[in-house]
Amino acid sequence: MGIDPSPWMWAGITLGLYLGARKVHGLHPRWWTAPMVLTWAVCAALLIGANISYGEYLKGTWWLGSLLGPATVAFAVVVHEHRQLIQKHWVTLAIGVTFGSGFAWGSAWALARLLDFSPEWRASLLPHSVTTPFAQAVSRQIGGLPELTACLVTVTGLFGAAIGEALISWLPLRSAFARGAMLGMGAHGAGTAKAYELGREEGAVAGVIMILAGLLNVAGMTLYLGILRAFS
Repeated sequence: MGIDPSPWMWAGITLGLYLGARKVHGLHPRWWTAPMVLTWAVCAALLIGANISYGEYLKGTWWLGSLLGPATVAFAVVVHEHRQLIQKHWVTLAIGVTFGSGFAWGSAWALARLLDFSPEWRASLLPHSVTTPFAQAVSRQIGGLPELTACLVTVTGLFGAAIGEALISWLPLRSAFARGAMLGMGAHGAGTAKAYELGREEGAVAGVIMILAGLLNVAGMTLYLGILRAFS
């Protein structure tokens, strides 16, 4: 018989694991020690060992996901703080975000077709290159599973940050703007954290790119669906 702790207990366990993972990552800063990776891995092992379903786990931890709403609103602070950067490079930022988002959606669609994903899985995968709050909003709009999308976003971010660090040492990216833009577009939140490790300017650019990409995806998908409904 499996262990059946109170659902609310899992919220405390999750937060405790996250705080512990942050300390581990501070001592051994590797992509596989990232708090999101360690927390998920250990929490998943505990759930399986305790024979607790994901639905039962969500009964006590749903409020953690609801915090993404205020986090999304807080992104406006970053945009405001770097408004001069946006004004100075708005053409470059617009082109980069548009091209990057288009490439991300196109490659995700091609992968989903190649692997013959179900419609729900396909819709969940498409916004994988947008930071979690925006990605979940888009996923919900197009019929995906927001929770699955969050997992795919995290995997994309961690993998992108690890690969991006290697690419920076290989590609002739001497500009802090270029390094930050690559990490922010390719690895969103995890990439922005990695960019701040390289320098403040890289981190600022990555943060702006990440937010603009999220806003573009949400606004673009909302407009697209609105047009479809208007002519259907």
